[in-house]
Amino acid sequence: MKLWLVRHAQPLVEPGVCYGASNLPADGDATRACAAQLAQVLPPGIRLITSPLQRCERLADEIQGLRPDLMLKRDARLAEMDFGCWEGQRWDAIPRTAFDAWMADFGALRFGGRESVDELLQRVAAARAETVQQQADAVWVTHAGVIRAMDLLAQGIERLAHAEQWPRQAVGFGEWRQLTL
Repeated sequence: MKLWLVRHAQPLVEPGVCYGASNLPADGDATRACAAQLAQVLPPGIRLITSPLQRCERLADEIQGLRPDLMLKRDARLAEMDFGCWEGQRWDAIPRTAFDAWMADFGALRFGGRESVDELLQRVAAARAETVQQQADAVWVTHAGVIRAMDLLAQGIERLAHAEQWPRQAVGFGEWRQLTL
């Protein structure tokens, strides 16, 4: 089965701000352009599953508006990682000691106090298992962290020992790729 991993359009936030699970809107024109492109290439009747954060929801709603044959479902497991007290802060304003502690225990430490990378991996793995169980192609409208988590899961990695294991590259804003599950 095929899983389309779609990243939302550019969020409306100042560059350099940690926004993870913050419920920010995305650029409207870029969202509509991405939706129009996807609507042309998605197979008929494919399942459309979205993060509940508005930058993804609006993209999924736009896609469904163009393709009413697609059934839309919201799934909180597709939300971006929650950085807790660091949400909305500039990355360069976060104390170096906080970063050092995170890098020393990258998988398990709840950076910002809310969610660890391993917890993100666990919830994405649960969403992946449910998607596979459906035995039908699907589209996830989601975030870079979730897409990176899927990259790791595809390699059989469910927990991280070191920060270097975290994928550096992700699809760009408003872009997508396919995985075969």
